[in-house]
Amino acid sequence: MLPERFLNDLKLKVDIENIISPYVNLKMRGSSLVGLCPFHSEKTPSFTVFPDTQSYYCFGCGAGGDAITFVRQIENLEYIEAVKFLAEKVGLTVPDEGGRREERIDRERIYEMNRTAARFFHEQLKRSGVALQYLEKRQLAVKTVKRFGLGYAPDSWDSLLKELRAKGYRDEEIRNAGLCVRNKNGHFYDYFRGRLMVPILDVRGRVVAFGGRVLDDSQPKYLNSPDTPVFKKSNTLFNLNNAKSQSVGRLILAEGYMDVISMSQWGFTEAVATLGTAITDAQARMLTRYSAGGEVVIAYDSDEAGQKATNKAITLLEAAGAKVRVLRLPDGKDPDEFLKKHGPERFKLVLAGSGNQIEYKLANAKARHDVESPDGKVSYLKDVVGILAATSNAIARDVYAGRAAQELGVSKESILQEVARARRAYEKRRRAEGVKAQSQRIFAVRDRINPQKAEAIKAARAEEGILCILFFSPEYLDYIEQHISEADFVTEFNRRIYHTIVEIIREGGVPDMALFGEEYSPEEMGAVAGILAKRELFVGAEEQRHAVDDFIAAIRDEKYALQPKEAGTYASEEIDSYLKNLSAKKKRNG
Repeated sequence: MLPERFLNDLKLKVDIENIISPYVNLKMRGSSLVGLCPFHSEKTPSFTVFPDTQSYYCFGCGAGGDAITFVRQIENLEYIEAVKFLAEKVGLTVPDEGGRREERIDRERIYEMNRTAARFFHEQLKRSGVALQYLEKRQLAVKTVKRFGLGYAPDSWDSLLKELRAKGYRDEEIRNAGLCVRNKNGHFYDYFRGRLMVPILDVRGRVVAFGGRVLDDSQPKYLNSPDTPVFKKSNTLFNLNNAKSQSVGRLILAEGYMDVISMSQWGFTEAVATLGTAITDAQARMLTRYSAGGEVVIAYDSDEAGQKATNKAITLLEAAGAKVRVLRLPDGKDPDEFLKKHGPERFKLVLAGSGNQIEYKLANAKARHDVESPDGKVSYLKDVVGILAATSNAIARDVYAGRAAQELGVSKESILQEVARARRAYEKRRRAEGVKAQSQRIFAVRDRINPQKAEAIKAARAEEGILCILFFSPEYLDYIEQHISEADFVTEFNRRIYHTIVEIIREGGVPDMALFGEEYSPEEMGAVAGILAKRELFVGAEEQRHAVDDFIAAIRDEKYALQPKEAGTYASEEIDSYLKNLSAKKKRNG
């Protein structure tokens, strides 16, 4: 683990408000700050920053933690990378001997292997006639090939393996980097063979993975690196390292890296792409964040698969708070084809005229119906009503209802009446879903972090109360340990938090979320932050002492509760303990 002294120095120098405020518009509310959560879509602020504890917690989605956790979540970084990110901001150096040194060394070696592999593939490209012919056919310029570091993986079993072995890398670590595979007989061979290679970089410009395209009709057409310690497909966008620095106020989301490379060659360097998978929540948040409050233009193909992917992207990007537009190219061409035929100026005009998500949905709905027939007109109007009912902007509902009315020769008022009726039903369903989701969080029906909570709600809440009080008032430790032990905790997750807090106190430290981070995932840190957010329930010393007694009693009640059919299986001393506990409970209750 990182030294406690370093973590304390980092905490003293880092102000969580300054870290979060570039991403969230925070406003004072009492002694806390609130804003709209950057991790889920909401209209009423539930994201809360607590300056006194240098922590945050979203009462809507459960995200929470300290400054390190926030950077991990918002920038999609590993723990040590987030620490370095913050340390650089405040002029601290992360100790070399701290943390999981071997793990960090492994990650650095993967970065080095990827750089070596990228150089190897690029050199091989010069010797591959078939790959050079493909690039010429795609009309990719030499400077484009160099800018993106394109390469070629020879169609052999171990070309890259030999290169990496010669550099001193072991077969197992090459496999860990996703650059080779081991068969059932234990033999290693190259993961990429006979493919045009595209290096995939993270936002810091490090090679984290590769994409490979076949040059014939074999399958799969595209092959991406598997997930590794430095690469997760769901958290990565191709070319974001370049696109994020553009000043055009938008990002273009394309289907694949070849589309992105082509658009970049024509001057549209703000293009990015997912990596062979449908867009994820994390990628939608990244697009929203790096578009700097601008627009995200979806430039997927117009076929059925492309439309399905577009609809999903619209949903996720809207939820992330992005301004979404959809590019509709004439004749169903993809960006690469259109640019080659019509050039960048025409593409720029079409891009500027791309419709928003409502226009896209209405256009698709109209294409599905014969609006010249009465039945088709009615069916289309039903779709219009559904689309507008799900639109929160009242002005947009009015404008598009007017357009539909004029287009179909019906009254705008009748459309708006139907929209209002459908919207009431829509809002009712949404509120019901919100209440259900909140209830599940409160009662832990689907608590992935502490699933045992659902089986013992009362005891689990008592455990959380003990943890909250002990975190802020370590002087209660001796008193608590006189009555319960770590083993008495019913839920394993709360027992783990208790162990962490007790260890910190016993070693003479003061409980602090910064001391949790390396051993807890961001989701687990959110659960810890949620527990600590209940601090206001125990503000006075008298309230705390009574609460501690009640919590201890609740935990012991659950621990020593005897079911009649099981009583015969208990040892006599356990039964004595149960009876003593029951007697003490009766005395407390008068």
